[in-house]
Amino acid sequence: MSERHTYRVIVRGAWDGLTDEARARLLAEAADHGMGSMRFTEEGSLSYEPSPLKHFSMRYVVVSDAADGEEMAAAIAEDRAATTLEGLGYGHGALRSSVTDLDTMKINFKPASRR
Repeated sequence: MSERHTYRVIVRGAWDGLTDEARARLLAEAADHGMGSMRFTEEGSLSYEPSPLKHFSMRYVVVSDAADGEEMAAAIAEDRAATTLEGLGYGHGALRSSVTDLDTMKINFKPASRR
């Protein structure tokens, strides 16, 4: 079994071809999808600004083989996003992702302050 890594993936896109019903639903639910809703989860969390209703982002946690790398994590997250958005009836354009490998990122801790 190969090593598994945990990735945080932000998938970004723009709404495209929204029906009047989908647009109304997005506007009605906008308060649930603002800055406070931004969380990395396996299911993904959708966030967008209602005015103008143009761009969105979805945040995912993806666990996959380290050998597959960040490209595979991005592809998995983009597939999840497209499936979710299409299932909700939300039209969108091309998706793009940024990926962070949590298992390889370096964390610089601040030293304790001296008294």
